[in-house]
Amino acid sequence: MLWRRLLVTKPVHQLMDVPGEGEQLKRVLGPMALVSLGVGAIIGAGIFVLTGQAAAEHAGPAIVLSFIIAGIGCAFAGLCYAEMASMIPVSGSAYTYSYATMGELMAWIIGWDLILEYSLGAATVSVGWSGYVTSFLRDFGIHLPGQLIAATGTEMLWVPPDLLASMKTGGWVPVSEQLLKDLSAAGVSDPVRTIALFNLPAVFVVAVATGLLVVGISESATANNVIVIIKVGVLVLFLVTGAIFLLNNPTLFSKNWEVFIPEQAVDAEGNPIFGKYGWSGVLTGAGVIFFAYIGFDAVSTAAQEAKNPQRDMPIGILGSLVVCTLFYIAVAVVLTGLVNYKSLGVADPVAVGIDATGSTWMKPIIKLGAIAGLSSVILVMLLAQPRIFYTMAIDGLLPHFVATLHPRFRTPALTTIITGVAVAIAGGMTPIGILGHLVSIGTLLAFVLVCGGVVVLRYTQPNLQRPFKAPLVEVTATLGILICLSQMYALPVDTWWRLAIWMGIGLAIYFCYGFWFSKLHQPAATTPAS
Repeated sequence: MLWRRLLVTKPVHQLMDVPGEGEQLKRVLGPMALVSLGVGAIIGAGIFVLTGQAAAEHAGPAIVLSFIIAGIGCAFAGLCYAEMASMIPVSGSAYTYSYATMGELMAWIIGWDLILEYSLGAATVSVGWSGYVTSFLRDFGIHLPGQLIAATGTEMLWVPPDLLASMKTGGWVPVSEQLLKDLSAAGVSDPVRTIALFNLPAVFVVAVATGLLVVGISESATANNVIVIIKVGVLVLFLVTGAIFLLNNPTLFSKNWEVFIPEQAVDAEGNPIFGKYGWSGVLTGAGVIFFAYIGFDAVSTAAQEAKNPQRDMPIGILGSLVVCTLFYIAVAVVLTGLVNYKSLGVADPVAVGIDATGSTWMKPIIKLGAIAGLSSVILVMLLAQPRIFYTMAIDGLLPHFVATLHPRFRTPALTTIITGVAVAIAGGMTPIGILGHLVSIGTLLAFVLVCGGVVVLRYTQPNLQRPFKAPLVEVTATLGILICLSQMYALPVDTWWRLAIWMGIGLAIYFCYGFWFSKLHQPAATTPAS
């Protein structure tokens, strides 16, 4: 009997039942706004940071192939998301789809898991935003206190301006073995040190984004559209400048692309190092830059705010994926053509590419573009999470107050504020490495369940209306599942332990509250057998 309750599914027609007029979200988003929403979520840390690092450490110029492989993997998941979103156009994303296909317990698990993607995703990007803002201010001689620009407990060193060639403006920098060697070589044997209290810029950007989202979805979408235009414009400027320079200096491109796939690296004993150049490096590079594609599924959480969700959701999801993939490939080609891949393992590889063209006046513009890009990612991630909570509360799995909308703005203001506070704390106190791994494993698990759910619904409810159908669904979904599972397998063991602890907390909440108050199990509800 217990398992029967845990595995019962929610009928699609019941998922489509919307709340009363006073509790409905405003339908104000068209197809282009949804595409912009997806582009805003996707283009960010990946293109401005990970491109160079993955090229330097794993794939070399063949990072272009890595982007193509990762894009194909996301396309499989994207096709499944598009079918689900057109068939069940309500807020909730993978949570809602799992409820219709795999039962209430699995829906709760994926809803709880999505917090890792959206909330911690926003926290991760807020740390990157802080790094770019700090770097931008340093260019103008403004140095924020070392205690306020890194995760709690991070040891920071003061690098005097113009002391190191690699850091022309100096400033507070996290301690590292290489930095200590560079300072020692420059004659600094006892640098000034401090311990970071929290990351103030990360907290600041989350607070501003939260305020925008409380005011309203249309205002937030407008702000996102402006930001997307800025960052896309900056990327186009980079591509045009770089392409013209390479056309005028064809030997530079030939030199940097002379070895497209570098030879496999070996250790001190002559054994090949898996994932460092060669084809294994291309595949590892694809896994690393998978984070660069995270965000397209956030479009599906705005289904109840789309004007025509059956038509517009597939356009928003697949359109944003296509746009971003083309941008990623183009930037990878130009960047590795301008700069030798070994020199791209820095925090601002696109700025290094601009330096190679001699157009140094563009460097602050590129950083502003990166700041704008990361801002829009934070905005979209913070938009998505409260809508997951809203849908779970409508289903009775969370307290009803979670679904309360602001009487004037018609937004889930309370959960938006709660989410914003939690994200600000995580971004202000947690290292970016831990956050990034948790985001990846949470997202990959969501993709696996959505791909599986599409196939389940095709067989269990074949007569449902499907405005968009994923082609060759068995092949598409299976490849999506296998690619995502393989990338989950490659993540560090510590990440799996953190996921297990997080899921344990979530299950405790479900069995203490959601199991007893689920509307699907109330006497008035009709509960078909799963």
